[in-house]
Amino acid sequence: MSNADRLWSPYCGAGPIPAELWTRWNLDPVALTLLALVAGLLAAVSTERRGLAAGAVLILAITFVSPLCALSSALFSARTVHHVLLVAAVAPLIAWALPRPARAPHLAVWTSGFVAVFWVWHAPAAYAAAMSNDLVYALMQASLLATATGAWRAVRAARPGGAITALLATTVLMGLLGAILTFAPRALYAPHALTTLAWGLSPLDDQQIAGLIMWIPAAGVYLGSALSILAGVLRPRPVARPA
Repeated sequence: MSNADRLWSPYCGAGPIPAELWTRWNLDPVALTLLALVAGLLAAVSTERRGLAAGAVLILAITFVSPLCALSSALFSARTVHHVLLVAAVAPLIAWALPRPARAPHLAVWTSGFVAVFWVWHAPAAYAAAMSNDLVYALMQASLLATATGAWRAVRAARPGGAITALLATTVLMGLLGAILTFAPRALYAPHALTTLAWGLSPLDDQQIAGLIMWIPAAGVYLGSALSILAGVLRPRPVARPA
C-alpha cells in the first residue's frame, strides 16, 4: 500500500492502476439504493420527458457506479470529468425533465450559489477533505448537483436576456478556474500526488489536463447554451398575412 493510500481514503477506493481499472465497479449498496430512488422519482415525470430523466439516471450510473468512480481517485482530470458530467449533463437533464417551475427561481442567487459551490469544492483544502471522508465527499457531490440543477431550472424559467447573462457569467467563471488550474506552476491537489504516475502523468500534467477540460468543454456547454438561446431570440418570426 502506498503512502497516498494510507493518507487518503476516497469514497471510490484507492486509485487503480491501468490493469485493474475495468474490475473497479462501485457496487456500494448505499449508492445503488440512492440511484434506484432517483430513478423512481424521475420515472414519475411526463411521458415526453422520460428520455431526459433516463439520460440523467444513466449518466449518474456512469459517474458513481462505473470504473470512472475509481479512476477519479487516481486522476484529478477524471474527477473533473466526473464533476462536469454532474453539473453540465445530469443537472440540465433533471432541470428539463421536471415540470417548469410555477414561480421563477431567483436566477442571480442560484447562479452565484452554484459558481461559489463549484469553486469552493475545487479549493485544495476542501477537495482534500472530500477525498478523506465519505460524509464530506457526499456533501460535495450533493451540493454540486443540487445547486447546478437549481441554476439550470432558474435558467429554464428566466427571460432570454437573464438566462443568457447567467450562462455567460458561468462560462467566464468556470473558464477562469480552468485557466488557473492549467497555468498553475505546481500541482495543488495532495490526494493525487502519487496516484497519477501509474497512468504516465505527473501530478502537474494531470492538473493541467483537468484545467483544460474545465476551461474548454465544460465552460463550452454553458457558452453553447447561451448561444442557443440567443439564436432563438434572433430567429426571424413568421409574419402573419392578413386574410
